Parts: sequence; C-alpha cells; structure tokens
Amino acid sequence: MNRVFKTRHFSRWARKVGLFDRALCQAVEEMIRGLIDADLGGSVVKKRIGLAGRGKRGGVRTLIATNKGNRWFFVFGFEKNERANIDWEELGALQDIAADLLARTAPQLSEAVDDGSFQEICHDNQT
Repeated sequence: MNRVFKTRHFSRWARKVGLFDRALCQAVEEMIRGLIDADLGGSVVKKRIGLAGRGKRGGVRTLIATNKGNRWFFVFGFEKNERANIDWEELGALQDIAADLLARTAPQLSEAVDDGSFQEICHDNQT
C-alpha cells in the first residue's frame, strides 16, 4: 500500500499556488510507473506538475522524498518562474530530511499526521 504525505510547509505552499491533492496523487501514480523528471540522489526526486490551465511548462517543480516504493513525501516546491532549481546546500538538506522521513516507523508517521506535521493524501486509491 502506498502512503503519500505532504509536509505542513509544502501544504501551505501548495495551497498558495493552487496545487491540489488530486494533481499530487496523479504525480505519484506517474512516478510509480517510472515517470520521474530527475533523480537527485539521496532518496530525493524532482517532478514537474502542471497547474490548472497552465500545463507542466507553466506549472511547478516539486521535490519528493521517496523510497520509490510505498512511501512518498512532498517536501518542497517552487514555481518555474521563481527559480531555476535548488542549490547544492539545499539538496543536501533535503537529502537529510529524506533520510529522516524514510526511517520513520508506521506509528511515528501516524503520530505526525495526528499532530499536523504531515497530511496524508491519496487514501483508498482516490486520485
């Protein structure tokens, strides 16, 4: 069973830019099929996601911590017109975050959802 989460920080950003859970769940489905835009190493991948009416070229870039199996954490995002990419220092920090997130046990993840640190999305195969 796939578990897909977004961090509190990512949730606020996604709401601001109009990126909805449905698009995130669809992106995870694409990544499961191997459609990842870039593997940045250290369990961090980049995925472009289109925004309504703008498509992928005018959309956003998301960075996901994942084991490429059953755990997906949306941790960072940016609009293409805001910046071209992240720098090496940011990537190192994201890789550290990915290691921490992927090491968490199921009870720890449930606790983080309960306290609002994460929001779990894509429940019951809904997209």
